[in-house]
Amino acid sequence: MIRKIYMGLFVGAMALTMGCEQEFLETVPTNAISEETAYSTPDNIDLVLNGLHRMMYGQNQLTGGSSSRSGESHFIPMLDAVGGSIIHSSPGNGWMTADLQWQSHISSNATTGFNLWFQRYHFVTVSSAIINKVAGSDFPVTPQLNNILGQAHAYRAWSYLRLVTTFSKGYLIGNPATDPGVPLLLQEGVPYEGGPRGTVQEVYDQMYIDIDKAIAYLGEASPAADKSHLSLNAAYGIKARIALSRGDWMVAAENAALARNDYPLLDEAGWLSGFNTVDLSEVIWGGRVIDTQTNFYQSYFYYVAFAFNGSQNRGNPKLISKELYDRLPVTDYRTKGWLPLAPNTNPSASNDQGGSAETDPNYTSQDAFIAARDAIRAEYGATSGHNTHPYMNVKFKQKNPGTIDPDDVIYMRSAEMVLIEAEARAMLADVSGAQDALAILGNKRDSAFDKSVFSTKELLMEEIKWQRRVELWGEGFSYHDNIRWDEGLDQSNSGAASVLYQDGFMQAKPSVNDDWIFKIPQQEIDANPFISESDQN
Repeated sequence: MIRKIYMGLFVGAMALTMGCEQEFLETVPTNAISEETAYSTPDNIDLVLNGLHRMMYGQNQLTGGSSSRSGESHFIPMLDAVGGSIIHSSPGNGWMTADLQWQSHISSNATTGFNLWFQRYHFVTVSSAIINKVAGSDFPVTPQLNNILGQAHAYRAWSYLRLVTTFSKGYLIGNPATDPGVPLLLQEGVPYEGGPRGTVQEVYDQMYIDIDKAIAYLGEASPAADKSHLSLNAAYGIKARIALSRGDWMVAAENAALARNDYPLLDEAGWLSGFNTVDLSEVIWGGRVIDTQTNFYQSYFYYVAFAFNGSQNRGNPKLISKELYDRLPVTDYRTKGWLPLAPNTNPSASNDQGGSAETDPNYTSQDAFIAARDAIRAEYGATSGHNTHPYMNVKFKQKNPGTIDPDDVIYMRSAEMVLIEAEARAMLADVSGAQDALAILGNKRDSAFDKSVFSTKELLMEEIKWQRRVELWGEGFSYHDNIRWDEGLDQSNSGAASVLYQDGFMQAKPSVNDDWIFKIPQQEIDANPFISESDQN
């Protein structure tokens, strides 16, 4: 692992983030406390965990990293850019253009890949420190201590899932027993020299150990204080994701069902409310953004919300694939999450149809073109500088549109768990079980949904894939879904412009195309004596 691992804890009235280098602990600033103090009591360790909760979405200041990649606020939309789900309508201000063009993740010097590796290994190291410090302590076993250990093991399992499924070949399309995974680092302490790449199988084995321990601890723990904390349900959800990516279908189905228990699916009003708060009934795990800790122009909503008042959105509203949207039946209220007939108002739109009714094939009158634009701006709270575009997203809405105010970041919803259960049961050839699971979501979203239509494994999987792409649009799943399903990219009928997308317009499937694997950061190869250029993906 990159040598600089940071164990200090910035504190004010409460812990906000992690930040001090271990080698500088003797000269920490007055607003930091030492590692020894940070792990000296369960209450202090809770503050360490609070730092991780904030770092999940926040504009962190890990020395040696780039604050321009703010955790899941950045990585969720980035993974959908690489995975081809979030369609960009123009270059905008350039954010994520290299990702959607398949230039960034195949470069060992790219900032995005470095930060994903760097930040997730920070979570691994802090989690390991908590686990090991508690093991070496004489703390009494209490519900609070079980909560601490459960969250630490869950964070480590989740972090390794993020790492191994991104920087290694997919479990289902490779040979996990021999394919190189990522370094397994379970100890903390100087000199942080890193380690060799374990196999994909070894990493998965450790993830199962960690998530099973998390579930055991959290089952005897005090309840999660907030949805930003890892709860027992969230741990079941992480296990379901691990199992799904490995093809452990029954484990995936069972844990997905456990994860969604007590998190009812949204109704129409809830689904159309904007996905801007973790208080929605479906949200199992998410970042409750604290106003003083917001990212502003690095926030999740900066990348995905139409009316966010930033240059990324004003000129570049994000689109759903035309081919995907056009399959939505009129009886499905999710049709209201995107605007297929929004006027193409940006003269710089990449499809060369923007600017006026003369170039937009959906309009023959400039008056109607302008009226439609103004009506959308008014309804969704956009400013006069916001452009519109056919198939633009209004699924994500700010609580205070037209501003840069913060909104929450959702990591896990019960709808995802329903779809995991449906997919797993379909892969088990349990047709009736998969139909029943799929109907839980289908009946909620579409008044005319009929599960009996999907009478074979093949028909079920086609529907489940489509449902995931619609339901979870913009939530960061498409890249890993494509790897699991061994499906390439073909944006020919999506509405994406080949001149903008370049190499990201079409890519062969992952089993024959190693460009789906992120490059290991060059900084890691240079710093880790156990990894050389020959270990590069």
